[in-house]
Amino acid sequence: MRIVDTSRFKSNELRPSEREWVYNGLDCMVTAEVFQVLERQLDSITSQVYSFSKALQGPVLDMRLRGILVDKVRRSEVIEAYEDKIDTLESALYRITTEAYGVYSFNWRSFQDLRSLFYGTLKIPPIRNMGVITTDRDALERLESYRVAAPAIVLIKALRDLGKRISFLKTEVDSDGRMRTSYNIAGTETGRFSSSLSEFGTGTNLQNVEDLLRSIFIADEGMKLAYFDAKQGESRCVGAIEWNQFRDGQYLEACEGGDLHTSVAKICWPELPWTGDLAVDTKLAEQPYYRHHSRRYMAKRLGHGTNYGGKVRTMSEQTKIPIDAVEDFQAAYEKAFPTHQKWREAVDRQLKTYGYLVSLTGRRRHFFGRRDAGETLREAIAFDPQGSLADIVNKGMLQVWKQNNCQLLLQNHDAIVIQFEQEREDEIIPLVIKQLEVPIQLKYGRTFTIPYGAKTGWNWGELTKDNPDGLKEFNPGDKRARTPPVPLLDRIFR
Repeated sequence: MRIVDTSRFKSNELRPSEREWVYNGLDCMVTAEVFQVLERQLDSITSQVYSFSKALQGPVLDMRLRGILVDKVRRSEVIEAYEDKIDTLESALYRITTEAYGVYSFNWRSFQDLRSLFYGTLKIPPIRNMGVITTDRDALERLESYRVAAPAIVLIKALRDLGKRISFLKTEVDSDGRMRTSYNIAGTETGRFSSSLSEFGTGTNLQNVEDLLRSIFIADEGMKLAYFDAKQGESRCVGAIEWNQFRDGQYLEACEGGDLHTSVAKICWPELPWTGDLAVDTKLAEQPYYRHHSRRYMAKRLGHGTNYGGKVRTMSEQTKIPIDAVEDFQAAYEKAFPTHQKWREAVDRQLKTYGYLVSLTGRRRHFFGRRDAGETLREAIAFDPQGSLADIVNKGMLQVWKQNNCQLLLQNHDAIVIQFEQEREDEIIPLVIKQLEVPIQLKYGRTFTIPYGAKTGWNWGELTKDNPDGLKEFNPGDKRARTPPVPLLDRIFR
């Protein structure tokens, strides 16, 4: 190894290659010195979390290097379709702004034009965020209550959504036709991964890809994709926590009963003619309850938020369900599952007394915000279910990677995406489902395991008439064949 003359450091005469050696050396040495101090401070809890985090480097590096193949033809077609839709919506918007509002020069992408239109021309009282006049998404949704502004706002929101989708679709792909992301194992305080650009400055966050855009991601030739999703993972963790702390298994048993949201609907609306047949009862729960929302929808959206202590007004704003409907649901839900409130109160006491929590899976988190602040309490309530689910999914993913029966492609918070040799589907899928199982020993002799659903296909989108290669529920003996690729010819890709 070449020895660098350190006396030249201050003279700025180091060659670029020497500066890189010095930077790399200092980076390694300082990190080693910090580790020598921190390692002595590890206890039985933190050493376990540290060892687990180190073990995850293997599958994470594998996914980061491999990436996932992008169907450039499909991507180009989707971009073109979205841009055509933008042209149509823009024409409708400009007709409204000119003929209804008398504004003949308007750019919906310009915040200045939006402020001028709504707060100037239409004379609507300005909406502010931290004292600054704004036209962000929340402001637009509040402005939509003004009938004079509603037609334009509906179009502007749709245009913004399309713009975001096109921006994602135009994300840079690597020279081998694959998109990559970088996973940060220690990216959050709950233990969940975060993701961003790849190490090469390409790609993007692939953990929160909108369902409508997933069909551009495809399996390699001769391979097939599988998507494994933890069923009602956070809700099951809430049930397991309540069993451990209060020996109350009502909510966990509702989760394990086949369809949590239908079970919750049955508890909250006992006067309905429930039969005990899951298929029949689910169909009944899916019938309209409030406007176009079913009781099952209410149980799913509002139940999850209520678990974490969501306030009526906040949940009404987020779900677009009127306040009185949310109040009625929460009253019935809290009456059906009174242990939820006992659990939240226990979290509050632990937070105020000690300032930290230890999760179901043995992860400790200290909370440095004001212990009596509502925001801190909400973070503390969500920590255990979210953190425990992340640990369970990642432990399962690690087991899948070690068995090496397939190739890991993506980790999607409470789900993973793999690819496998397509002719081995009936063999591989049951194997991976088994490998994903992570039994957690609860108190009082009970074992807790989160089950997974499995879907397979040749792209990551859902199976539809327009997407015959999409994901469908796994059933042995899938007779589908992969659609032949479209000839590239002289097509120009965006």
